Amino acid sequence: MEEGNQSGVSEFILLGLSDEPEQQRFLFFLFLLMYLITGLGNLLIILATSSDPRLHTPMYFFLGNLSLVDICFTSTTIPKMLNNHISKNKTITYAGCLTQVFFFIWFTEIDSVLLATMAYDRYVAICNPLHYTTVMTPRICALMVLLSWFWSFTNALTQTISLTRLSFCGHNEIPHFFCDLSALLKLTCSDTFINDLIVNTVGALTIFLSFIGILVSYGYIFLAVLKISSVSGKQKVFSTCGSHLTVVCLFYGTIIGVYFSPTSTHTAQQDTAAAVMYTVVTPMLNPFIYSLRNKDMKGALKMLFTRKPGSILRL
Repeated sequence: MEEGNQSGVSEFILLGLSDEPEQQRFLFFLFLLMYLITGLGNLLIILATSSDPRLHTPMYFFLGNLSLVDICFTSTTIPKMLNNHISKNKTITYAGCLTQVFFFIWFTEIDSVLLATMAYDRYVAICNPLHYTTVMTPRICALMVLLSWFWSFTNALTQTISLTRLSFCGHNEIPHFFCDLSALLKLTCSDTFINDLIVNTVGALTIFLSFIGILVSYGYIFLAVLKISSVSGKQKVFSTCGSHLTVVCLFYGTIIGVYFSPTSTHTAQQDTAAAVMYTVVTPMLNPFIYSLRNKDMKGALKMLFTRKPGSILRL
């Protein structure tokens, strides 16, 4: 931390998405609306999965945790961006920037691990249905979630601490709407070999292993589907996995496009647009994706809306 302050940079300037006043006002109201929809949608998922006994299963337990993480994830970046737009002050302190990096990495990696855990849950349910209740016990599910939080916390802390050794030599303009790790590494005047090594090992390991876990799980699921003779059976499997696969494609598609492709193939504007997809759009769409095609979730939400206000507060 001291080395960063000695570099002459006490704050950074987030250039945001636009310099035009009219566009800034439009973006403020747009992202405020998206943030409110995200918070309300994911909160409803949490309330529905916790209040309806029919949804007290591993799949919905993981979904409730994913919704909680998505609320925290969007709250890491959007409120500061909204404040920058309305106050016209685009600065963020050095400590505030590192804090934002830490929480952003933390919640991104939890998201990744939870998506892999949900894929494994679907694999066990479809490929080993007779052993499902003995494999996916409440204790095991709770341990999986706790492990995802602890492991991601350790990785985020490691990567954030590694940033404190860097100097920025007065360069403090970040071409982004939040303190993105890759943008900071491009801004520094220090040698980033160690940081790049940590990002590509400790950081990428979680995303990579989670993605491989998802591919392996769905590979076995696909083979199991081929053995199902009835069309209705295949449709049931696809309806069960379709929502999760959609979220996986949205999340990993943009993550891989930004962080795991050659920097020469995309511009800062493209990186920012992709970041909007996985930091704002995807968390907002998740509740709709998981509820619109799910009869149990629709039923739980309907029951939630027909409850008396007092009964909801007692949940």
